Amino acid sequence: MISDLPPLNALRAFASAARHQSFSRAAEELHVTHSAVSRHIRLLEEHLGIMLFERRNRQSVLTPSGQAYYEQISLGLAQIANATQALARSSASRKVIINVRPSFAVRWLIPRLPEFMTQFPEIQPEIVTSILAPDPSREAFDLVVRRGSAGWAANLEPNMLFEDELLLVAAPSLLEAIPVQAPSDVLRHTLLSGRTRSGDWQAWCKLAGVSQARQRPALQFDHMHLVLQAAVDGLGLALCPATLLGKDLATGRLHNPLPHLRLPLTRYYYGVSKDAVAETQVFIDWMLSRLQHDTCALP
Repeated sequence: MISDLPPLNALRAFASAARHQSFSRAAEELHVTHSAVSRHIRLLEEHLGIMLFERRNRQSVLTPSGQAYYEQISLGLAQIANATQALARSSASRKVIINVRPSFAVRWLIPRLPEFMTQFPEIQPEIVTSILAPDPSREAFDLVVRRGSAGWAANLEPNMLFEDELLLVAAPSLLEAIPVQAPSDVLRHTLLSGRTRSGDWQAWCKLAGVSQARQRPALQFDHMHLVLQAAVDGLGLALCPATLLGKDLATGRLHNPLPHLRLPLTRYYYGVSKDAVAETQVFIDWMLSRLQHDTCALP
């Protein structure tokens, strides 16, 4: 019966002291004082009416009764620990931590998450954003997605996720006011870019055969989702990875005036931590399926 159980804190102190054969080491393990361990064990002895330790000079040795008692309760304590760990793992396994860059989170992942949560309500995706190279020892995650595989931790294998390309986009109202019918027309506009993609305009102009009159874009932002918002608001032309455009082209919020000019980009890769929960594979399968659907839906 539960009412017959001895004080559990005293039981923990006794088990630790018996395992280490030392009150001092038990105190270190339990993060309490030596006197606290001694007090707990004396309380347990009074509760049982039996001496568990023989106190000697600078040493405490288990009595035969104490040894027999320890052997019995250690099995029960191990069962409690195992049950607790199993329950914790079961609960934690419902959460999948996905580490992505901020723009990928805002422009690709978050708009599609409601579909995943509807299909798999028992799994909780936790999105964390980072611009660091993937390294499980530095950041905790189950799944990581990055463009390119350079700089990844040696114990993390990059797997190809999808290819991407750079498109020229602008708000329809801006293109109506200042049309872009040829590549050279872009130089009549304010050019928008992201801080981490500052070389895109130079690469695009080289592809299009345009002699760039300006060395740097007129407006620069920290992240691509800010660049796209600026483009939607008509502040200028933007070069955007197709994967981050979302529904902007389909809904007409943005327009691609030169669809034949597409600049290939570095592929996206995903990696799985060696400690990833089993539900991570469910998320990966869903992501791959969603990408295939998006590809089929492209005009």
